[in-house]
Amino acid sequence: MMIDQSLTQVVGGIKELAQLLETDLKHGIGDNNKDDIDHRKRVFGVNMLTKPPSKCFLSFVLESFNDTTIIILLVCSLLSLFFGIKQHGWKEGWYDGGSIILAVILVIAVSSVSNFNQSKQFQKLSAKSNNMGGVEVVRGGRRQSISTFDVVVGDIVCLKVGDQVPADGVFLEGHSLKVDESRMTGESDHVHVHANGEIEKNPFLLLSAGTKVTDGFARMLVTSVGMNTAWGTMMGFITNKEVNNEETPLQVRLNKLTSAIGKVGLLVAALVLVVSMARYFAGCTRDDFGNREFVRGRTESDDVVNAVVAIVAAAVTIVVVAIPEGLPLAVTLSLAFSMKKMMRDNAMVRRISACETMGSATTICTDKTGTLTLNEMKVTEVWVGKRKIKADQEEDLAPSLVQLLKEGIGLNTTGSVYFHPHQTSSSLPEISGSPTEKALLSWAVEDLGMGDIDEVKQHCEIIHVETFNSEKKRSGILMREKRGRSNSSNNRVHTHWKGAAEMILRMCSTYYDHTGQIIIIDDEERAQIENIVECMATKSLRCIAFAQKSLLCEKLELEETELTLLGILGLKDPCRPGVGAAVESCKNAGVKIKMITGDNAHTARAIASECGILDDELDDDQAAVVEGFQFRNFSHEERMDKIDRIKVMARSSPSDKLLMVQCLKQKGHVVAVTGDGTNDAPALKEADIGLSMGIQGTDVAKESSDIVILDDNFSSVVTVLERGRCVYANIQKFIQFQLTVNVAALAINFVAAVSSGKVSLSAVQLLWVNLVMDTLGALALATEQPTNDLMNMPPVGRVDPLITRVMWRNLISQAVYQVLVLLTLQFEGRSSIFGGVNEKVKNTMIFNAFVLCQVFNEFNARKLETKNIFEGLGKNKLFMVIVGLTVVLQLVMVEFLNKFANTERLTWEQWCVCVAIGVLSWPIGLLVKCLPVRNKCLPIVTDLRSIARRK
Repeated sequence: MMIDQSLTQVVGGIKELAQLLETDLKHGIGDNNKDDIDHRKRVFGVNMLTKPPSKCFLSFVLESFNDTTIIILLVCSLLSLFFGIKQHGWKEGWYDGGSIILAVILVIAVSSVSNFNQSKQFQKLSAKSNNMGGVEVVRGGRRQSISTFDVVVGDIVCLKVGDQVPADGVFLEGHSLKVDESRMTGESDHVHVHANGEIEKNPFLLLSAGTKVTDGFARMLVTSVGMNTAWGTMMGFITNKEVNNEETPLQVRLNKLTSAIGKVGLLVAALVLVVSMARYFAGCTRDDFGNREFVRGRTESDDVVNAVVAIVAAAVTIVVVAIPEGLPLAVTLSLAFSMKKMMRDNAMVRRISACETMGSATTICTDKTGTLTLNEMKVTEVWVGKRKIKADQEEDLAPSLVQLLKEGIGLNTTGSVYFHPHQTSSSLPEISGSPTEKALLSWAVEDLGMGDIDEVKQHCEIIHVETFNSEKKRSGILMREKRGRSNSSNNRVHTHWKGAAEMILRMCSTYYDHTGQIIIIDDEERAQIENIVECMATKSLRCIAFAQKSLLCEKLELEETELTLLGILGLKDPCRPGVGAAVESCKNAGVKIKMITGDNAHTARAIASECGILDDELDDDQAAVVEGFQFRNFSHEERMDKIDRIKVMARSSPSDKLLMVQCLKQKGHVVAVTGDGTNDAPALKEADIGLSMGIQGTDVAKESSDIVILDDNFSSVVTVLERGRCVYANIQKFIQFQLTVNVAALAINFVAAVSSGKVSLSAVQLLWVNLVMDTLGALALATEQPTNDLMNMPPVGRVDPLITRVMWRNLISQAVYQVLVLLTLQFEGRSSIFGGVNEKVKNTMIFNAFVLCQVFNEFNARKLETKNIFEGLGKNKLFMVIVGLTVVLQLVMVEFLNKFANTERLTWEQWCVCVAIGVLSWPIGLLVKCLPVRNKCLPIVTDLRSIARRK
């Protein structure tokens, strides 16, 4: 069902439409009537968009086949299969070609299953992302939060700044409502949905699903949901881009590394091909019986073709094993594992690149309210004039002053107070709204005796509303009393303002004392009141002031001067438990914390000191705390000079926060930003990593972010930082491990082919190593848990090398050891070492020793610098399972799949020799880690210097 303006003539108006939908315009639909809600879902549909069908497993298989190397390998295997069968018959001739085909199928299967599972995981993530926040609806006369998916036609939805409109509907009531329809129309200008008097001209003001509220508030009657909305209809014609096509920055760097190694592999393969061909046709190669393999004019053409195909297959296989195809798989596995763990740690990743980028963060710009604090506001201090009102002294206030405070709090709010029909005098009402609104309304109900807000509204007419603005930090209403008084009295209009104490105080020229007497604010009085505000702020209280003005005129604008101060309320928002430890952890990790808040400088300084952001020795350093107007008024050079010393920015606007992020990025920092409001969206998008709050965060903030912190806790931000570092470290571990395999395999086969014309490792064996090392090795190292030393290291810079000097030291030492040992076995194994074993047994031992070297080197790769490679091994049981599986599969390959793998069964003694060769990787790794590596500057210092030089 879709409503448009042509229905105005048919339906007749909002009330008639509500009657058709069986909705009470005040109380909404039934609260507990599940049958009615289910009926509405059956008739009008569910509020979910139908997504395009996901890719089937076969499509991933076909994508895996779309690889040049795989295609070449398959062609060679088919040729080998054809000529092998022709030469040796069906019984024996299929082994070589069939083995290669089987190995390629295994590689394709592993790749396809991995990509298919990744796609499924991202679909689940997307489903969770689409249902991140709740929607406030009126059901049974009270406001309640429900899932976006549970909104039905006939619901009355309450919209405020930052909300995304969950469905199509019509405007019921509200003030100053603006929506961003860029998602629907492409136009960036915000659209005024309602202005005074407009509702009478057009009773069907439409609100479309997918648009965002940028200002004001309203109530909306839902008329269509899901695929029946305008947004759903449009999305029905669009095929969404697959989420898993996103390529992370690290994957880009890995692709460059893979490309470079692939070029080296191609060069080596070409040399092996040329040398092997030359040696074969020159008659320098011999078979197992010592006879020349090629004799001009005597060797049959089939044998020549078979030999050429075998040489080409060996060369192509060298390319396969040279290209570290496991690197993308390692990234995928590590990121997927990290995303799963982050979800358990109350962080939902919306963009996969944020997992790795967060590990490189050098600065975190954090909000105060709800992130560093609990966001559980409570009025703890009240001042009327220059007198502090204690909890048992509200009765001493003049009745006229109490009434004005009730109006200022009850009318100038977006919250609500719901009294249950059977509520006792001792039970508290249900209060909804933002934490600040709830605290103010609770105080008004409990201490001032304010009843239902609707009763207050019945006696007045709201003329104009100015909603809370992050720039002005205040909100106001203009109202006229509707009581049965004289006409002159009814012409009196009243302005009520509420906002930051220092902002409201500037607008006031008088104040009420507790007796209701109005006193002029002279310079001395102003200084005393400002001192009261300052003292409250130093106690980390948020100071909210109320002011009022009455005029006997028809002026329909909010007065902003000559107001009378009603009172100042101090709201306490305690710090979250564990915030101090989390901040200290960031400092140890070399990550700077900057608190950006709208509170005044005294409150901000007090909270920052309590959380540990400000050190004791910096408490008196004025450079550490600035206000937003100061920061924006600095010259560019001053900002760039002072920005590293700034730890707190108070009284900041969204543009100040954005400016801070831009300056930090220009200085070379990798910046993470936390935010929860609509106005935080620019800073969240500008930051390298945007983190929105899952509880208090608006839909706009969440949509602009990369990661959603589900519990709004700064400790979870630190956990994300630790997980991000773990991702990067795990990928570096696998790179070191993988490149050791590549370098050793290339060197062994190249030297053997050039010197003897025979490769030590056959095509099937190389494919087996590639398969096992790429898949199982990636899985083992990608699932390593974060360690304590990760948060004691400096952050990784933007352009730091992916392969560090420490990695090169470890990699080269292991590769040299493997090449020397295995080439020694290649040339001296039969005669000097093993004493008369045949060529096939010798090659089997080389293959077995090579694989076992990688198995034991996997333990070395767990720790890039730590000498104790077994530290924390018990926490990663999956690692031990994978290592055990690798050994079992290798045992099967050597002992049972002899024809497939071109191996011979080995004796226990020969197995012990192979194991001993592998075990030697451990002491070599230990000795190498004793060699000092000249440290460079800290990564961030290197980045800053390079940027400074470019400037």
